[in-house]
Amino acid sequence: MELKKIESFKVNHQTLFPGLYVSRKDVFNGVTVTTFDIRFTAPNKEPCLMGDAIHTLEHLGATFLRNSSRKNEVIYFGPMGCKTGFYLVMFGDLTSENVFPLIVETMEFCINFSGEIPGATAVECGNYAYQNLEMAKKYAKKYLSDLTKFKRLSY
Repeated sequence: MELKKIESFKVNHQTLFPGLYVSRKDVFNGVTVTTFDIRFTAPNKEPCLMGDAIHTLEHLGATFLRNSSRKNEVIYFGPMGCKTGFYLVMFGDLTSENVFPLIVETMEFCINFSGEIPGATAVECGNYAYQNLEMAKKYAKKYLSDLTKFKRLSY
């Protein structure tokens, strides 16, 4: 079997900066699904995100998005393996501009969150104690600042 290069490996990571990018669009049976690259750090230039903070952002972000006004469009929110950001997968033929306000709201939720991290119990999560709310808030604050300052919305 010949393996084709996947879309995320076609992006030049040496020129990539924090931003909100459309990573890919897929259509199946007439339904379009858009995958967003929510890039928190400049790959190979800035340190990657700490795993426990990523885990916290995943819990907070997924909970917020699946309770937001656009919850029926949200398929998945989770971290990139390289630990430089997250993927958001949504139903619809969408652009970065379409979801920009939603991502801003998500980051504001993370920054202002207090209390018990949703889903962070032994019953609900396979590594529930691996959390870092303080660092997650710092990452969200930096990303929100970068996103609103530079508005990098396309590769």
